[in-house]
Amino acid sequence: MRWFWLLASAAVALRLLLVPFAGNLNLGSRPEVVTPVTSLRRLAEGYWLKQSSLSPYAGSMYHGSPLLLIMLGPLTVKRNDGEPTHIVCSLIFVLVDLCTALLIRAIGQKLELTNRKSLKLLKLSKPSDSFGVDAADISSLIYLWNPFSIMTCLGSCTSPIDNLMVVLAIYGACSRIAPLAAFGWVMATHFSLYPAILIIPVLLLFGYGPDAPPSKLFKEKSPHTTGSSVRILSWPPILQFLVWAAIWFCYVLLLSIISLKGFDGLYEMLKKTHGFILAVEDLSPNIGVMWYFFAEVFEFFRVFFLIVFHVNILYMISPLAIRLMHRPCFLAFVYIAISSMLKSYPSVGDAALYLSLLGLFANELAEMKFSFFLFCGYIGVSLLSPVMHNLWIWRGTGNANFYFATGLAYTSLQTVLVVESVSAMLNHDRMLRKELKKA
Repeated sequence: MRWFWLLASAAVALRLLLVPFAGNLNLGSRPEVVTPVTSLRRLAEGYWLKQSSLSPYAGSMYHGSPLLLIMLGPLTVKRNDGEPTHIVCSLIFVLVDLCTALLIRAIGQKLELTNRKSLKLLKLSKPSDSFGVDAADISSLIYLWNPFSIMTCLGSCTSPIDNLMVVLAIYGACSRIAPLAAFGWVMATHFSLYPAILIIPVLLLFGYGPDAPPSKLFKEKSPHTTGSSVRILSWPPILQFLVWAAIWFCYVLLLSIISLKGFDGLYEMLKKTHGFILAVEDLSPNIGVMWYFFAEVFEFFRVFFLIVFHVNILYMISPLAIRLMHRPCFLAFVYIAISSMLKSYPSVGDAALYLSLLGLFANELAEMKFSFFLFCGYIGVSLLSPVMHNLWIWRGTGNANFYFATGLAYTSLQTVLVVESVSAMLNHDRMLRKELKKA
């Protein structure tokens, strides 16, 4: 896109202009932006405890990685010159957001290159339902200009770092750079657990390469031809990724043990981080549905429904992987959207990531239904959520059902988005097959 760098620079400039006012916006206390896992205020509390020779997981405040304490902890200490500490962190998150957007753009460029090669092998022009837009630039700008990503960047939370690690894993897999992909996947899993399911699309990217039409189309075009026209599973890159993932995993655990030396160590960290996520111990309101459900459910049934909620994510992994095996990047988007919908402590930072990844497939999803409905729905929920929270918590003229209704609407919108995007992608593949028969 001709104006990409101008628009990207404007988005960065907007963030920089808003950084001095981040404290007045009070986004750090918004349940839509900050969660108990990503809160920078809780991280500051954990760092203070550690500096006081106490375990950072003492009490019930901090539930993040000890590595984040090393990276961001010193920045949360009040400076002698009186400069607000959130400004320094926000500036770092602006840089992180820019890196994430550029990586998304690089992923889109690799997908576009693969798509052109595939259509050339099939001797097809661009599908008739394609807008012909530069999806790489579009998706990158969606991330930079998305109000969700801007709020997350200024909202005193660590979600931008989580998003960067996820995108780094996908980019490394698209480029078949095993150390980079393994590092991104291990760190993303270490920070927020749910990206662990991305190992399936990452392995598919290493084994088959970036998204392409189904292999049976190539076989139908040239039934007696093998080689570059047929995607064959390649095991060496997969094994290389697994080896590097094991190395990075051991390295992260070693650094965590060293960081927590003198305290309860690794067991306490896993219990207070991943265990905290799985057990849904904090029932403070957020834009998800778990907090309300487990606030109402009888304690006798709590463990059963915890298993049901978490297995619900795993239940959808295999069928989607089988059906979308030829499109691993799109599969990664679907997994991220599903985990954002069903995770214990969701935030708008999750939506900022999967909505930008959705832009990578702007041409393939040109005929997706309910696009205008979804667009208006996200705007409506974004406006109603703080209003309902204010009526319930501060005005006292509402109750928890007011705020929970917006959470239900938000979850419903995400469900429609996933279903319709998968349906549109499958229809796109069917359309390619029809075009191939006509050719």
